[in-house]
Parts: sequence; C-alpha cells; structure tokens
Amino acid sequence: MASYSVEERGCPNTLEYKIFFKNNKGQYISPFHDIPMYADCNKNVFNMIVEVPRWTNAKMEITTKEALNPIKQDVKKGKLRYVANVFPHKGYIWNYGAIPQTWEDPNHKDEHTGCCGDNDPIDICDIGSKVCSRGEVIQVKILGTLALIDEGETDWKVIAINIEDPEAANYNNIDDVRKFKPGYLESTVDWFRRYKVPDGKPENQFAFNGELKDRVFAINVIKSTHEFWKNLVTKKTDGGGIDCTNTTLTDSPFSCSQAAAEAIVKAAPACGAADKIPTEVDKWHYYQKQ
Repeated sequence: MASYSVEERGCPNTLEYKIFFKNNKGQYISPFHDIPMYADCNKNVFNMIVEVPRWTNAKMEITTKEALNPIKQDVKKGKLRYVANVFPHKGYIWNYGAIPQTWEDPNHKDEHTGCCGDNDPIDICDIGSKVCSRGEVIQVKILGTLALIDEGETDWKVIAINIEDPEAANYNNIDDVRKFKPGYLESTVDWFRRYKVPDGKPENQFAFNGELKDRVFAINVIKSTHEFWKNLVTKKTDGGGIDCTNTTLTDSPFSCSQAAAEAIVKAAPACGAADKIPTEVDKWHYYQKQ
C-alpha cells in the first residue's frame, strides 16, 4: 500500500491553518485528485482520507476550491466552524473523511434521491476502533451507505471499516454492523439528522426513509462518483469553482510541476503554535426530537 505524509502550514485552530499532502517520494500532491480511489481494486479496498478524527468537533475538510486541495477548517460567517455536541453525542462519532477521486456532480440528478450532488468528494465514516489522525490515509472496506438530503442536495454517507481494525474480518456488509455494534447505525442516522439543529436549521432528511443501503449498492454509488470525477479532471464537464490542480495525472490539463506545487505550499504561512479552541465548543445541546 502506498504511504502518504502531511505538511502543516499556519497555526492550528486559525483561519490560516492548512494541511498539505505528500506521497512516499516526498512530492506534493492533491489528496482530492492524486491519491487513488482504490487501494486494491481486486479486493474492493478503498482509500479514505481522514479529515475529522473521532470525538473531535472542528469541521475539517478537503478544500475543493484551492490549489492542491489542502484540508482546512470550514468557515461560517467569518468564524471557524465546529460541529455542535447534540446529546448524547460528542463531536463526530466515527473517523470522518472522504474517498479520493470521487465527486458528487451538482449538475447530475441522482436517480435514487431525485436531488443533485453536493459538489464535494463522497463522504465516508470509518467505524473502526482506532481514533485516526487528521490527514491520515487509511484503507477501508465498504459496508453500506446512508443517503442524506442536505438542504436539497444528495450527500451520500458511506459506512466503512479500516481493514487494519482487529475485528475487520467480522464486517462484510451493513447487517454485520447491526450484529456486532448494536445501536451504532441508529445513532449515525440520529447524528446526521440533528447535528445542524443547534445552528437554527431544521432536521436533515434522508432518502429511503433513513434506511441504510448495502455494500453492493454503496460501491456502485462510489463508482458512479468516480466517473463524474474523471470528467471533472479531464475537463469534459464544467467544475465551476473546483480546483483540479494535480501533480500525477498525465491525461489531465490541470497537471502541474513539482516546482509549481512547492510554490503553492510555501506561499502559505509556516506552521506555528496552536490557538486555543473556544470553550463553548464543549457545550452539550439538548432538545426534544421532532
């Protein structure tokens, strides 16, 4: 399996903080475009880029509209965004991230949900026992998916498990999660339904009445988003503001040299001491379920 490393720029917990990626040769890459979707296509093992470690609140994500797509913290009304703790949950309840080389096309209406894509790489939740690191690239097997409808957009949430998890052999489909981790899937639906309520927004809705679809369905969804991504990086579709700068895709008109990639990284401030996380991030929010 290929290995990757990260380079932090700016001070953590500030607007300037970014996490850039390197391959095993120390060359700068885009996590969105240059890390392969498959870790092992013959075994249906996928790469997952961890954006948010379990139990943490900072809403970190691959920045689709910046060159080399570093991980940054989402910003709302000029402030860093933290996910609220909606009782009984604390932060994210899985390692949360994205599958590289996928894209939910905002111009494509999904046949299952009737809604267009959310313009991001497909989201994925690792249910393994290890709390991963921000920017870690892990290999996972797919178990199923949830179809979240987020403000009118299709936002698939793939459920997977790290292949290095001690219990990974027990998990091969979504029903195995119900068997070995009772309540986890129900809590996952509840988390996604209510996590925006403390921000004054209504509960999120789901396709299929919140039913999780199985492994085969989920893999087919991932493969379809990979095809949308291919059209994006080869300029066969209009990506709007999506930045497709990459360093390894020879058939992409957006490929750049290592010198150009290094200049992008070095233009960001050097890494420094972390700012304090606001104390209100630890607040628990209670409200009556609708």
